[in-house]
Amino acid sequence: MLPIDTPTLGDRSYLAHDGRYAFVVDPQRDIDRVLDLAAAENVTITHVFETHIHNDYVTGGYALARATGSAYHVNADDPVSFDRVPVGDGDVIPVADAMQVRAIATPGHTFTHLSYVLEVEDAPVAVFSGGSLLYGSVGRPDLLGPAHTDDLVHRQYHSAHRLAGRLPDSVELYPTHGFGSFCSATQSEATAATIGSEKRANPVLTRAEQQFVTELLAGLDAWPAYYAHMAPANSAGPESPDLSEPERADAGQLRKRLADGEWVVDLRNRVAFAAGHVAGTLNFGLDGSFATYLGWLIPWGTPLTLLAETPEQVAQAQRELVRIGIDRPAANATGDPVDWAGEGDLETFPRATFADLAQVRHHRPVVVLDVRRDGEAAQAHLDEAVRIPLHDLLRRVDDVPDGEVWVHCASGYRASIAASLLAAAGRRAVVVLDDDFTTAASTGLPVRSPAGPESTTTGT
Repeated sequence: MLPIDTPTLGDRSYLAHDGRYAFVVDPQRDIDRVLDLAAAENVTITHVFETHIHNDYVTGGYALARATGSAYHVNADDPVSFDRVPVGDGDVIPVADAMQVRAIATPGHTFTHLSYVLEVEDAPVAVFSGGSLLYGSVGRPDLLGPAHTDDLVHRQYHSAHRLAGRLPDSVELYPTHGFGSFCSATQSEATAATIGSEKRANPVLTRAEQQFVTELLAGLDAWPAYYAHMAPANSAGPESPDLSEPERADAGQLRKRLADGEWVVDLRNRVAFAAGHVAGTLNFGLDGSFATYLGWLIPWGTPLTLLAETPEQVAQAQRELVRIGIDRPAANATGDPVDWAGEGDLETFPRATFADLAQVRHHRPVVVLDVRRDGEAAQAHLDEAVRIPLHDLLRRVDDVPDGEVWVHCASGYRASIAASLLAAAGRRAVVVLDDDFTTAASTGLPVRSPAGPESTTTGT
């Protein structure tokens, strides 16, 4: 079993083979990774399986099946507009002489979700559970809208118990979600598991149904806005992406694109961006969850230009963007921000720590802006901080009070994005708190948490 990790989205695809023939489960859009792995293993891909119509990324399944001549297995009940091999509960698909795949209906993440059990010489050895049973969790049940959430969360519970009841404890578990994906209801640090280990530790298998449902629904938070575009794209059968270099832009073209309201995104890390950047550009560093937050915030369809130190960084960004359906940047520029600015001056941001904030509050009033998600802020937050989640900031810029703004998140990555959005909207007195929020209480700042009105410890 060979996982193909996409850590920036928190997902895994899988290639399984018997030394000659292989099948793939839930491939990502950039199928060259899958083809390269199959070539390295010297195996032929004959089958591609989708556990569900994905909400968090654009699939590579259709393109991979066409590139390899493989059978493309998608639930017969999924309303897709392309040719597929329809599959349903109980179907058995022979892959090789001693290797077959059995489909098991496991609704909950979606209504038509399937899990796939790998059987070797008729014995189950592994299950590819997609967004059903995850490591220490399950796939979230609310992505199809609030009208379906209650129904789906109960189905998710019964699907997990169906897998646990039908499969031996020794069967290895291989989920698609749960490695940081917003498709996971909660997060786990586990990197491997079996049905047996999940029976002992996973809340869906250790809690009574209503307790599980209540706890899971209470813990759900926002998911990225671009999810709304993923299922339609996947139902249409997405083609292979174009990863060739975008058009190059000089300083004059960058100024025009900014003036036209297009997004010009600086991919450098937040330290470099704070030290000097082109006015109006936005900082989504490649060193964080770049595609997730860019896809979450950008008005869908807005032309996008990428700025980076090297062409390789632009190529990396393109690869991440095609996975969420942003296929062709309008332009790119590489090198130094002085070149991107032309004759214009570079702008800077002050960077500070929570200890700096504790000191400055004694001398002058400042606005503290917390851009973490609501669930994070509920665990611990600074007293009197203005709380606007990053994903709401574009539409709520006017809700940020006048004055000097010190913006923070959990570690600094999202704070830099927020600061660049505020600056692009015309706010000038912005300070980025480039610090770990867990240090805030130790500086004497008033941190509120469920433990009491003020606490000396914080959550992340």
